[in-house]
Amino acid sequence: MFSKGQIIFGVLFAIAFIIVMVFMYRKDLKLHKIHYRGVLWILIAFIAFIGLIASIKFIFM
Repeated sequence: MFSKGQIIFGVLFAIAFIIVMVFMYRKDLKLHKIHYRGVLWILIAFIAFIGLIASIKFIFM
């Protein structure tokens, strides 16, 4: 399916991408704290909503 070179490239690319993303997030952390205050509550509400839909599905199926 994939050659050994493609797998090595994919793994190295994923590692480099994650490192760059973490570095950029840390660089912009001050701006995130100012502009994205309260986003955690939206995430909690979204997860609760998805959980509610899943529980309704399993209760009535």
